[in-house]
Amino acid sequence: MNTNYSINELNQIAQKIIATSNHKILLFNGEMGVGKTTLIKEICSVLGFKETVSSPTFSLVNEYFISDNKIIYHFDFYRIENEEEALDIGIEDYFYSDHWCLIEWSENIKNLVPLNAVTINITVTDNNLRNIQLTQN
Repeated sequence: MNTNYSINELNQIAQKIIATSNHKILLFNGEMGVGKTTLIKEICSVLGFKETVSSPTFSLVNEYFISDNKIIYHFDFYRIENEEEALDIGIEDYFYSDHWCLIEWSENIKNLVPLNAVTINITVTDNNLRNIQLTQN
C-alpha cells in the first residue's frame, strides 16, 4: 500500500491497514510530528478502544484493553538508549502474545523486531498531506 491521505481520511486508512496487515506487529516510522501517534489513535479506535490513547514516551508501553480479552500494546521507543531496555520490559513476550503491537520509533529496537512485522512509513507531502507506505514481510 502506498497512498496519500488527509486527516479526514484517517479512519479509512486505519481500516485499510487493519484489513490488509498480515501480522499484528506494526512498526510506525517517520519524523517527529508526522502523525504516527495520530494514526495509532485511529487504529485503536477502529479496533474497538474508545478511551484516550496517548504516546507512552516515558513508560515505553501502554496497554489498551478491548473486547473479548484482546489487548493493544502501544510502544514508544524514542527515548531508549539501547535495545537492552526493551528486553528488560519483556518485549519478546509482547511480540509473541498474539495481541496487536503498535510500535513508534521501532528503528531503535531494529534487532529485536520479528521479521514478519508490518512496516508503515509516514512522510509529509508538499501539499501537507501524509504519504503512507506499508510494507509486509
